[in-house]
Amino acid sequence: MSNRVEIEIYDTTLRDGAQAEGLAYSVDDKLKIARALDQIGVSYIEGGWPGANPKDVEFFERAKSLSLNCASLAAFGSTRRADGLAADDTVVQGLLAAQTPIVTIFGKSWDFHVEIALKTTLEENLRMIADTVSHLKSCGRRVFYDAEHFFDGFKANAEYALDTLQAAVKAGAETLILCDTNGGALPERVTEVVTLVRSRIPQVRLGIHCHNDGELAVANSLAAVDGGVTHVQGVFNGYGERCGNANLCSVIPNIELKLDRRCLPEGKLKLLTHTSRYINEVANVVPNERAAFVGRSAFAHKGGIHVSAVSKAKETYEHIDPERVGNETRVLISDQSGVSNIRFKFDGLSEEFNRNPEAARRLLAQLKTLEHEGYSFEDAEASFMLLAWGALGRRRQFFDPIEYRVWIGSSGAPEAVVRLRVGDEEMHTASLGVGPAHALDQALRKALRPHYPQIVRFHLIDFKVRILDGEKASAAKTRVHVETSDGEVSWNTMGVGENIISATWQAILDSIEYGLNRP
Repeated sequence: MSNRVEIEIYDTTLRDGAQAEGLAYSVDDKLKIARALDQIGVSYIEGGWPGANPKDVEFFERAKSLSLNCASLAAFGSTRRADGLAADDTVVQGLLAAQTPIVTIFGKSWDFHVEIALKTTLEENLRMIADTVSHLKSCGRRVFYDAEHFFDGFKANAEYALDTLQAAVKAGAETLILCDTNGGALPERVTEVVTLVRSRIPQVRLGIHCHNDGELAVANSLAAVDGGVTHVQGVFNGYGERCGNANLCSVIPNIELKLDRRCLPEGKLKLLTHTSRYINEVANVVPNERAAFVGRSAFAHKGGIHVSAVSKAKETYEHIDPERVGNETRVLISDQSGVSNIRFKFDGLSEEFNRNPEAARRLLAQLKTLEHEGYSFEDAEASFMLLAWGALGRRRQFFDPIEYRVWIGSSGAPEAVVRLRVGDEEMHTASLGVGPAHALDQALRKALRPHYPQIVRFHLIDFKVRILDGEKASAAKTRVHVETSDGEVSWNTMGVGENIISATWQAILDSIEYGLNRP
């Protein structure tokens, strides 16, 4: 199968995505994301609006050294101002200065916008579109035309909206993108309008650009493909102004796996989950764990009946094989679990639980009791594994904790004292720390290091606290999650208590014990 795509993907994460509330890329961020987008194989990367701000000017200058293998870089901007010439327009000059092979300009399709926002005539708007496209073409650029507010404009004055498209085509635009700028269109209407436009202007490529104000941006993008567009614009992870743009993490797999139309080079779809998570990381955005296709929960199973079925055939509760988009099946352990969850969760222990069903039932009962008390093992698999080993009689006890104390001294520095027993020897150590959790961790390590020198490699790399019943104010129960690494692998443990110190102590004890128990 060739790498030729049927549907072009035009990514605007760096421009339209950057308009999301609370999101701010640095130039280095934009360059990193551009490389990731090229690696997954999108057809076009819209880098920004050159001249709009110094950051985008710097990006396009530095982007000249990018070695893109799949994608072509596009600069974005508006048509010239009213009653001027494109050759003299500063916005148009900035677009040319970016030296991208493609320039995407937007113009007004809605007569209401022409008269209210631009404060010009309908005829002058057509001249603005034609003059800008023609000038950019004469300067050797490929020109894409974004018909802003097209669906609203078509509803208000269909013939004028079509006239704006014809003006762009006659001037040399090679792709017309119909924009649902306010995000209010419905899929059936999108298909209907796209089909009509395609019949009236068959000689150019049609595209779609949807916003998500009605929670329909992905559906509208797919509806447009049904209507005949072969160019789809969107943003990874659905970033964007207001409610965001069409989420390419859903658009792309739906086109490839459900509509059976290629939009990425062969083999690139497996990079989807990695690319989504990488862009979130670079953008410093908390991932949506429930995002379709790429979220951590997208193929996670919790109910015992579901897990029992999935263990026999994954397609019983998975609409695609998660590996096709680079994701994975996950089985969660909770009070909704059945014995099937226990067996499916850990392949290495499934045979032991099959031979010892009483141990599986005992573990399940213990889990349900603990979850009722506030424990949650969905993100604490190391703590769960300790319980599983315990149910099977395989949990090794390396030490017995006796007592701990933490207080804040007159200097303000926390100090922890730990007493524990290793074999027949009782250890009694103390340590200062930058915080109570750090002091406890250091005191525990000091006590254990002479007996288990390997814990020198264990490092606490993340620490999270959640208040479980905030209405109880300072008496609320606390859940603490700890992530630990030995430099090669990492593991997650948890503790629950009436105060943060006791919960932290449990999580750290589990962390050390799991590291020592690891095969």
